[in-house]
Amino acid sequence: MNTYTDFILKHLKALLSIDSPTGYTKDVTDYLMKEYKALGYEPQKTVKGGVLVDLGGKDEKNAVFLEAHVDTLGAMVREIKGNGRLALTPLGGMNANNAEGENCRIITRSGKVYEGTCQLCDASVHVNGKYDETQRTFDTVEVLPDEKINTKEDTKALGIMTGDIVAFDPRTTITQSGYIKSRFLDDKLSAAILLGYAAYLKEEHIVTERKLYQHFTVYEEVGHGGAASIPEGVTEVLSVDMGCVGDGLECKEYQVSICAKDSGGPYTYEVVSNLIEAAKKANLDFAVDVYPHYGSDAEAALRAGYDVRHGLIGAGVYASHGYERSHVDGMKNAFLLLKSYLG
Repeated sequence: MNTYTDFILKHLKALLSIDSPTGYTKDVTDYLMKEYKALGYEPQKTVKGGVLVDLGGKDEKNAVFLEAHVDTLGAMVREIKGNGRLALTPLGGMNANNAEGENCRIITRSGKVYEGTCQLCDASVHVNGKYDETQRTFDTVEVLPDEKINTKEDTKALGIMTGDIVAFDPRTTITQSGYIKSRFLDDKLSAAILLGYAAYLKEEHIVTERKLYQHFTVYEEVGHGGAASIPEGVTEVLSVDMGCVGDGLECKEYQVSICAKDSGGPYTYEVVSNLIEAAKKANLDFAVDVYPHYGSDAEAALRAGYDVRHGLIGAGVYASHGYERSHVDGMKNAFLLLKSYLG
């Protein structure tokens, strides 16, 4: 396990360092294409922009489709204001309360990238007497490009325009005690786990009883990431996403979570039961939970009309859609659940 732990953490840090707000994911999918080819697989880019990998396996008529998403939250330039600063519109569920005070990058259509900071409008406490009482929304925060600009024309002269992507700094760190802290562990932690599982199958020369595919989606944060690209013969979609940690839930960051139901309804009873049995068989530290405000790629597949069973697992992640925290042990438990469940 230690070998694959190091492998997963290495690729997690690499994935987190690549800006990929939903709608701007080519760089991160290019990275995955390169790494899967290096492992000896033949990955394919879907028309939609995701990455599809055939991992092999015996039973092609009862195949499992593993999904994780590599698109993240972010923002887009909505308007260049008169003072040259940028008004934003969120990409996915980015929250203005979590965006305030963060360093970011403005990615122009020409490919030039500018540094900036997202701040409350009139952010100086010694000047703004209504600082404390101002509600943080994308109408009250703005991005200040780190350039000498004072007018709309100054900013336009840099090549910045409406529709440019704004990517936020993930601030990744792994503590001595094993905690993984970063933005966008949802869902790059799971993407790294799937890459580690693919490496495990290849390096240990394992052929699973059921044929396996992996699909890295690029529009999960806006709801339609897993709605396409499922090959013939797939009977089960297993979304590997973040496990929720919070009040009223059992899961902790060092566990793997098995979701029984989320905002879209219950997951397939037999799949959930089989995941629980696999976790028990492997003596894993796991929890079963109901997520009150959640939707997955697996559900997107069902809404698109696919006749499949579905499930959802993930390493425990706290402070979802903010500055998130997980643990190396949660990552390990998620990896080992895949191993126990799939072979």
